[in-house]
Amino acid sequence: MKKLIFRKITKDTLAFFLLISIILGSIVWVIQAVNYLDYVTEDGHGLKTYFLFTLFSFPKIISKLIPFVFFIALFFTLINYDSKNELLILWTNGISKLGFVKKIFAISIFILLVQIFFSAFLSPFTQYKARLFLKDSNIDFFTVLIKEGKFINVVEGLTIFIDKKDSDKNFTNIFIDDSSKNQQKMIYAKQGQIIENNKKKIFILNEGQILNKEKSKFNIFQFEKINFDLSNYTTNTILAPKIQEIKSVQLLKCYFNLYRQLIVNQENYNFSCQKSIIKEINQELLKRFYKPLYIPVVALISCLLILIPKNNIRYDKSKKITFLLGFFVLVLSESMLRYTASSSLFFLFYLLTPLLILISTYFFIKQRNNV
Repeated sequence: MKKLIFRKITKDTLAFFLLISIILGSIVWVIQAVNYLDYVTEDGHGLKTYFLFTLFSFPKIISKLIPFVFFIALFFTLINYDSKNELLILWTNGISKLGFVKKIFAISIFILLVQIFFSAFLSPFTQYKARLFLKDSNIDFFTVLIKEGKFINVVEGLTIFIDKKDSDKNFTNIFIDDSSKNQQKMIYAKQGQIIENNKKKIFILNEGQILNKEKSKFNIFQFEKINFDLSNYTTNTILAPKIQEIKSVQLLKCYFNLYRQLIVNQENYNFSCQKSIIKEINQELLKRFYKPLYIPVVALISCLLILIPKNNIRYDKSKKITFLLGFFVLVLSESMLRYTASSSLFFLFYLLTPLLILISTYFFIKQRNNV
C-alpha cells in the first residue's frame, strides 16, 4: 500500500515536472531564437545554420530551468494532494511525515543527478556543437545582406560597399576593403556578381582597379575581370569556444593542473588553459556540479507544507511563506554564484549555505513532527 502511494506521488510529481519543463523551455527557446536572428540578418549565416544553432541551445535552457521547475512541480503537487485529502490518507495509513519527507528527498536526489547530467555533460556538448555549426558555416546568406548604399562587414577583415543592385543581383560601382591579411587591399569595380561554385561564394568583378598597400608601398593594377573568392573569409561571429562550452573533463583537468602549479600543455586543450581564468573555471565547475545541491534544499522547503493541516487558520499564510522561501533560495543560489570568484570568503559562504539550509530545514521538520 505504501509503495503504491509513494509510486503515485513520484509519478505525479515527475509528470508535472516534465510538462512544465517542456512548456517553459519551449517558450524560452522561442524567445531566444528570435534574439539569435542576428546570425542571419547581420552575420550572414544561412537558415539551416541558424536553426541548428538554436536547436542545440535547448539543453542549456532546460538545465537552467530544472531547479525552479522542480520546486514548482513539487510545491503544487503537495498542495493538490492536500486539497484532495490524499495526504490525510497517508497519515491515517500509518505513514509518518518524516518518512514522507525522506521519500521526497529521494526524488530530489534523482532530479539532482538529472541536473548534473544536463549542466555538466549534455549542455556543454550541445553548446560546443552549436559553435561548430557557426564555424563550419559558409555564410550562405551573404548575398541577401548586400544592400544598395550600405557598408557590409559581416566577415572578418572585409568591408564591401555597393552603389546599386538590380533585380538580377548584378552590382554596380563596387568598393571592397580587404584588410584580412598583412597587406591591405582595396578594390574598385564598375560591375560585379556573386556566384556559387562548388559551394564556394565567388565575387566576379569587371572593369576596375586594385590598390595594394604593403608597408609604405602602394601598387595599383587595372583589370578587366577578376574572381574574388569569399570562401577564404570567416564571419564576425565569435567562433572560439566559451568556458561554458568546454567539456567538464577538460575543465577539471585544467583546474587541477593550474591549482597544483603544474606545467600546462596547451595542445591538450581546445581552449586557453591559463592561470588568468582559473577563477572563471572554478565558477563554472561550481555551477555544473555544486549548484544542483540546491534541488534537495528546495525539496525539503516544500515539505514544510505538510506540517500544518489545511483546516488550520495559518495554512494559507504558511503556503505563501513556503513558496517565497523556496523562490528566495533559488535566487540566492544564482546570485551568490556570480560572486564566488571575487573572494575566498564568498566561495566558502557559497559552499556552506546549501548545507546549512538543508540540515536546519530537516531538523526543523523532525522537531515539529515530534511535537
